[in-house]
Amino acid sequence: MTSILYSGGDIFDGTGELLKGHAVLVDDDTIKDVAPAEKFSDYQGERVDTSGGTLMPGIADCHVHLVYKGEADPRSSIEGVNPGEITLRVLENAQLSLKSGITAVRDCGGREYLEFPVRDACNSGRFFGPNIMASGKMICMTGGHGNRNGRIADGCDEVVKAVREQIHAGSDLIKIMATGGVMTPRVNPEDAHYSAEEMNAGVSEAKRFHKTSASHAQGAEGIMNAVKAGITSIEHGIFMDQECLDAMMERGTYLVPTLAAVQNILNNADNGIADYVVEKSRRVFEKHKESFKMFYKAGGKIAMGTDAGTPFNLHGENAMEMAYMVDCGMAPVDALKSATSVAHGLMELNDRGQIKPGFKADMLIVNGNPAEDILMAAAKKNHRMVVKNGRKVDFP
Repeated sequence: MTSILYSGGDIFDGTGELLKGHAVLVDDDTIKDVAPAEKFSDYQGERVDTSGGTLMPGIADCHVHLVYKGEADPRSSIEGVNPGEITLRVLENAQLSLKSGITAVRDCGGREYLEFPVRDACNSGRFFGPNIMASGKMICMTGGHGNRNGRIADGCDEVVKAVREQIHAGSDLIKIMATGGVMTPRVNPEDAHYSAEEMNAGVSEAKRFHKTSASHAQGAEGIMNAVKAGITSIEHGIFMDQECLDAMMERGTYLVPTLAAVQNILNNADNGIADYVVEKSRRVFEKHKESFKMFYKAGGKIAMGTDAGTPFNLHGENAMEMAYMVDCGMAPVDALKSATSVAHGLMELNDRGQIKPGFKADMLIVNGNPAEDILMAAAKKNHRMVVKNGRKVDFP
């Protein structure tokens, strides 16, 4: 058994508590003890000095697309590309994320299930990478958002069949497109796509097979359709209104805001992104921030997610989402919780995301105190060490 003691700095436990003068003892891949440092005064094994920094749980990103690299036109970037090459991209993007402190990701839409072998290899330990949950194909209506890569299904029976196909293929969760979106031409983010009946059919079928569900939902009507159906998480939530908010609070629905997605499009509007994408991003930008603020103020469950892989939204820069949330009024401590215990809770990784005995040793050591300056955790230049399953992450 390999034991390592981490001591000298502060500890953010993932639930909001900052421990001073404490140390963390790791045995193999598991946290064995968290206690005042003097308890370990006679410890003779390997030590890691965290002085001047903070040890915190590894970060979970609840919305990524591992098949894309953040190109100006992500879909075109994989057209005609050999499936083996796409699979290698998935692994590269997963490992880029891990190097940057992202120890778990939830892939919310891939390409012909090519992300599944990488998921299985990383989760089993065959390859070194983050824990990966993957939805498989996004389920969408004819002509709807995601139709170019998703599983097109119209009507309740066809939606149920599409859900069953994803489960048969090995999906960990079901992704259903409730509304239009920014990245698809000739659709509006405000418009509901699936009817309430279709959403209910899809979510109910996912629940029947014990799967969580996520819905791309930007317009208020589509958000309500998804929430009333019992969706686990709303992705984006841009045009959320008070009725949506009340329904989400009543049911405990998570919000995965993905502020980075629109922010990075607007930051790179002149770098080859399609005009219709830029126009829609400008249209939704302020409303996106407003809905986030409204949900946060109400005390809703916010799990960090980025939409990494969308234009200039790079794998490896995922943690900057915490800074975007803080810029929108979230307290740094709450941003850290959103990225650790809350995000792992959404992913049902119930033995990760906290620095507590019995939890897996997925950890990030950063400079300074991120509970005061979120950039200590958000900007990877401030990261000292990433630990995955008790092992230091050390890629070339």
